[in-house]
Amino acid sequence: MGASEGVFTSNISPEDWVEDPDVPGSEMHELLHEDGVWAGLTRILSVDGPMAWTPDHRETVHVLEGSVRIEVEGRSPIELRPGDIASFPAGVPMTWHISTPFKELWFFNTD
Repeated sequence: MGASEGVFTSNISPEDWVEDPDVPGSEMHELLHEDGVWAGLTRILSVDGPMAWTPDHRETVHVLEGSVRIEVEGRSPIELRPGDIASFPAGVPMTWHISTPFKELWFFNTD
């Protein structure tokens, strides 16, 4: 939809998803990427195995569909299901074991 004086809105149709260059096999829908915030949705319809991920910035996720077990280096695994919210610091290596279909809302603090 767009932005009006700093207010961002979106409505997602099947055509609005694009390949995510940072996460192979996933698609994303970006809401905003400015003012120190990057926000959007990711969906994964199929996986070939665990996915390694190390965020460059603090990442906060809200699981909307599916589930994921996240192995965080040096910590106990985290299980997330629809409705769960988690936040990860920048630079922490993780391995995501995703149950598909999977959909998440995500926010990065890019400042």
